[in-house]
Amino acid sequence: MDSVMIALIPVIVACVAIQQLLEVADPVISRIVGEKDKKLALGLLSMLAGLVLAFVGGLRILRPIWSANGLDIPMGAADSGDALVTALIVSAGTEGFNSVLKFLGYAKESKKSDAAALSAWVSRDPEAKDVLSRMDRRKSS
Repeated sequence: MDSVMIALIPVIVACVAIQQLLEVADPVISRIVGEKDKKLALGLLSMLAGLVLAFVGGLRILRPIWSANGLDIPMGAADSGDALVTALIVSAGTEGFNSVLKFLGYAKESKKSDAAALSAWVSRDPEAKDVLSRMDRRKSS
């Protein structure tokens, strides 16, 4: 999980940068297009920034997550899909990245609960304990 977070640091920085871009652009866009169309204009600006960061800057969100789970991402359509997902998430600014962090937190908690259930099962099954102890002895030799 730590390697995923380290790999996603550029995405975090990009999300914060887009959030700041929107803060700075808000009053300017309000004057140019008016309050009625401001939300649409800011959304288009953030999506454009997200697309540039993903397609031109090579920023990716799914690649580190897939790699951490042992999946190899082929180039081509999957990479373009990853870039599009990245652009959508990054364009949401810090709110988009908070959603990714929540998902990673849920995945981590799920793995912890699976490990706890497995540990409880092994502690009640003498044969499973024996198999695990033999596996541990092989690793240490």
